[in-house]
This record gives sequence, structure tokens and C-alpha cells, in this order.
Amino acid sequence: MDPINFSALLTPKGQAVLEVASALKPFEKDFLSHFQFLSKKFPKELARTALSIAILRFEAEKKFPQAGELYFTREALEQATSWEVASYRAKRYAPFKQVLDLGCSVGSDSLTMAEHAKVTGIDLDPLRIAMANANANALNAPANFIQADLHHLPLDISKIAKTAAFFDPARRKNYRRVFNVEDYNPPLSIIKGWLPKIPALGVKIAPGVNYDQLREYDYEIEFISLKGELKEAVLWFGPLKLTQRRATLLPSGHSLTSEGPPPEIPLSNPKTYIFEPDPAILRAGLVTTVASQINAEMLDPEIAYLTADKLTETPFARVWEVEDWLPFNLKKLRAYLRERNVGPLTVKKRRSPILPEDLIKDLNLKGDVEKVLFLTKIEEKPIVIVAKPEHK
Repeated sequence: MDPINFSALLTPKGQAVLEVASALKPFEKDFLSHFQFLSKKFPKELARTALSIAILRFEAEKKFPQAGELYFTREALEQATSWEVASYRAKRYAPFKQVLDLGCSVGSDSLTMAEHAKVTGIDLDPLRIAMANANANALNAPANFIQADLHHLPLDISKIAKTAAFFDPARRKNYRRVFNVEDYNPPLSIIKGWLPKIPALGVKIAPGVNYDQLREYDYEIEFISLKGELKEAVLWFGPLKLTQRRATLLPSGHSLTSEGPPPEIPLSNPKTYIFEPDPAILRAGLVTTVASQINAEMLDPEIAYLTADKLTETPFARVWEVEDWLPFNLKKLRAYLRERNVGPLTVKKRRSPILPEDLIKDLNLKGDVEKVLFLTKIEEKPIVIVAKPEHK
């Protein structure tokens, strides 16, 4: 797809073809058969473009409530932040009159920020800029888009009052993820030239970032999870910086922060309950903060399982009731579980080389009782914790 073909799709004839393509409810695996059907009725390139958009819109329903009105490239959709996460993040821009979306792609982040401020998106790819404009028009959002190189910003941002910016650098090279912030495109260091002029800056980075790569910056780092899955990390600078480290859990919106050094937590063998902190808590380094809130102890200083005799509800961790724990031995574990008529298993692990699927196969259980196994270590010795299904 190129800008010319996409422009044709926006005409009344193109929209009619798109409507027919969408009615097919197409999947990528059926592209050829659907394309052959459409190309008998419409020009081939228009049929191809319409079918591609229809497929992507169907796939985008997992991320966007308005997917049926939006336009994507496949790469842009794969890299786009889900609407729930983007909407949450956009709220931090509410105090500002204007937001620059630097590296805006097809404008999905711009659309959420446009609920709070006027947005100007900038991207080098002309097709993505065309799609971003079409997406803003589709949702009647106060956003406009400019094709430009971020290395040479076309706006004198120092003269724009009450302006903030959001920067989403490309984190893939040759379709593979890159993890060093200086391998981003543009590299993270480009913000050194922006911050003096526009200090209110947010930057989306890979959640697996190495903190050592950020030492020269003064920032808040926020890790965001959605339904228990870690989705992204954001660096906040200047007026947007509110703390040092933050973990936010969506859709609940619960957020945990920390300013100083983490509290010291005593170690213990497994007690009545075992807690597993949310992955955003783990990446933000707030495991011991959660432990102190729920009066829990740790099994090991390097393993993010918490344990306590008292059940204290927390949004920041899942919890299971412990039935027993024992040194790991496959034969003894199999006999133990068969004696208790155990069948369905969920196996979780930390610092264990055993693959859950291999253990389930090797145990070969036939019972009816459901259990959860935790494979972990205490004082470097492998153990298994037997627990009831998750407490909710």
C-alpha cells in the first residue's frame, strides 16, 4: 500500500469497496480467495487496499473500540498502544493546551491526547501521516499531522505556550526488536536537544529497558500493565515527572509509587498464602513496597514471591492459599499428588529450569482435583509449593 492507493480508498468509490470488503469479515489466511472475489468487481489495487484495511480493522478490535473507523498498516497496528493504555497515559497531558506527538505513526496516541489538548503529530512516513489525518477526521479529533524528520523539527517549539510532547521512537530494526535506547530510531539521546525547549516530555520505551542506559537523565519511569500483562514503560520529564518509579495496573487504574530506597523485608519459608506481584510492580522494583503494605515476607531476596499467614487484599498481587510445600523430587511429587486425586494443574515458576508443560507431562496425573504448583527455590534449593486455585 502506498499514499496514492490509500488516497483512492478515501474516495466515495473506495469507501464503497471497503464496505464490501468489510462485510466479508476477512482473515489474513483467506486473503487470496477474498481478493479474487473483490478483484472481479473492482480495480485490483483498490480491492487489495480495501481488503488489507478490512483485515486490519478486524484484528484491531482487540486494541481499539473504534477499530471499524480507523486505518492502519500492519506494522503500525502491531506497534500501536492499546486504547485503554493510551487513554490512561493521555490524562497526564490534561494541563497543557497543545501536545506534540513525535513519531505519531497512524495517530492512535494522538487521538487519545486530543481528548485533552490540541495535538500536532509528526512522522516521516507519508502513508502513516495520511492515515493519521484520516483517523482524526473519522473521530472528529482536534489533531493535525505533519510529515517531517524528527531530527529537524519544523516547529519553533520554544515559542508555543503551554506545550508538552510525547515521543514514541521506533524500537525495531529489520523487523526485529531493539533493546538499547541508542538503537531506537531516533535514538533516545535526541531528547537532549528537545528538553531545554520543551521540558514537559513523555517517552515510550521498551519495558525491558536496562536502567543503566538511563543514568544521565532525570526522569520518572512508569511501567503499565493491562489485565496482568506488562504493556509498556514511559519516561516522564520536567513538569510531567511526579515521582521516581511508578507501577500502574489497568483497567483498575491502581498505581503504586516509590521515592526512596526499598524497604527491607525478612525471609521466610512458605506460609498460609503466597502472593505474586503484578509484572508492572516487578519491573518498577516495588516488590518489597507491596510486601511492606501487606505484612508479607519473601521466600528469597532474588525471587518475587511473597508469603504471609494473614490474607491482606491488594490490587498489586495475585494470591493463592498454600496447602503444602516440599523439596522438589519428581517421584515424590507424583506420589503426593496422585494420593490426593490431583489432575488439572497450573504450574508457575521462578528460577526453576523446569518447563511447566514438561512437568505436567511427566507427572501424568489422572485425578479430578485442581491444584497450582509453584516451582522456586529457598536458599538455592529447589522446592515446590502446592496451592489451591487462585483466591479471588
